[in-house]
Amino acid sequence: MTDVPSLPRPASPLDEDTELRVRVVEAVIVAFRSRAFHETDVDVVSELAGVPVETVRGLFPSWNGLVMAAVDRWNAERMRPVIPLMHAHGTVRFLRGIVERNVHDPSLMRLLTSLLNVAATPGHPMAPTLQHEWRKFHALILGGLTVDVEVGREPETMDPVRGAEQLIALYEGLQMQSMVRPEMDLLASYDRGVTRLRAGWSQDYVEQIWDLDS
Repeated sequence: MTDVPSLPRPASPLDEDTELRVRVVEAVIVAFRSRAFHETDVDVVSELAGVPVETVRGLFPSWNGLVMAAVDRWNAERMRPVIPLMHAHGTVRFLRGIVERNVHDPSLMRLLTSLLNVAATPGHPMAPTLQHEWRKFHALILGGLTVDVEVGREPETMDPVRGAEQLIALYEGLQMQSMVRPEMDLLASYDRGVTRLRAGWSQDYVEQIWDLDS
């Protein structure tokens, strides 16, 4: 039997059913902090939550639904303190705030990377929901960069559509590298990459023509 970490209690009084749901979702988060996605199941969550397996399944009949509930809660907690950065300092600083939090606690980053494979699996029941969440994130970055151009934080030569693709590629790509190269300084790499990226944004866009025969 493994040691069971203590779980945080809700700050305000909740009815018994809601409190149990919160406790189970928090147990999923605790599980994913120390276990791989494929090593976590209802039995693990039941032990961490201190409730019978039947109770977990009664509250969350679908394992996929329970995972998504945990991701939603966990991601909301991560995003809450960094969302104001977008309004005050722009999209690049907002993403840097997420990187800072991921450096401090990379477990959610690891889980989301595992779920990327699920999202890309044709026919998987979680795929549409996960793809919808990734599209929402892309829309958030696209909207943020659009505002940044409008208010002068980013140059008018930057097309927000292209900028969003490039910035997300940098943000997600560096984080994936950092998980398999733990010696990598993720925050410094993000700063260097963004500096070069923004330098390119300040120039007029030129269509690339590649001479593959040369």
